Amino acid sequence: MPRFAANLSMMFTEWSFLDRFAAAADAGFTAVEYLFPYAFDADDIAGRLSRNGLTQALFNLPPGNWDAGERGLASNPARAEDFRASIQTALPYAMATGAKRLHLMSGHGDRRDALALESYKTAIRHACDAAAPLGIDILIEPINGRDMPGYFLNDFTFAANLVAEMGIVNLKLQFDIYHRQILHGDVMKSLEALMPVIGHVQVASVPGRNEPGTGELDDARIFRRLDALGYQGFVGCEYRPAAGTLEGLGWMRGL
Repeated sequence: MPRFAANLSMMFTEWSFLDRFAAAADAGFTAVEYLFPYAFDADDIAGRLSRNGLTQALFNLPPGNWDAGERGLASNPARAEDFRASIQTALPYAMATGAKRLHLMSGHGDRRDALALESYKTAIRHACDAAAPLGIDILIEPINGRDMPGYFLNDFTFAANLVAEMGIVNLKLQFDIYHRQILHGDVMKSLEALMPVIGHVQVASVPGRNEPGTGELDDARIFRRLDALGYQGFVGCEYRPAAGTLEGLGWMRGL
């Protein structure tokens, strides 16, 4: 079975954020991810990881003003300077926590807008250039419009073609099984086709975004297929527990 990383933005929310690390380790996880660490001191997070024997699998670059509705800055030409500054905010957290993957959120926009597309490509190049000397991969993730209306990167074929076109060694695809099923379906075949460019996988049931195995997909079969395809990365558990985090972990114990 794959190596699972608990998403501490969605799971273990019964605990305060810094206490979720110990809770995840006690529940059997050896890795964690989350959306954003920036409200906390990087050394405090690093200490929680170390004390609990956890690997930091992934976190996101700063998204702009999340509370005001921003979901990334990369495709907005007017926020180019803020985007570059966000890289300098994120990298010290990556170095402190040992994270080797950072998710770059595109923000809202229209892929048919040439200026937005060029801004997005420029942002990706800048992030990859800054991260490469540290051995860090930059990931881009298509997100469905039901959960995030108007999101710029909302197509897996476009994302995979962009990774191929740009040809940057440390640019990878973040393959979220939940978003893939909602956007296009065809999860198994797409995993096989896109495996060479996948840098991280995430999972949640469809359509409820709850525990694996509670929706329309055979998640256990997908996990076995990931093994067969030789996937060596983490599978981030980016789901909302239906009735408590610990109560919902039977899916993992049953694998």
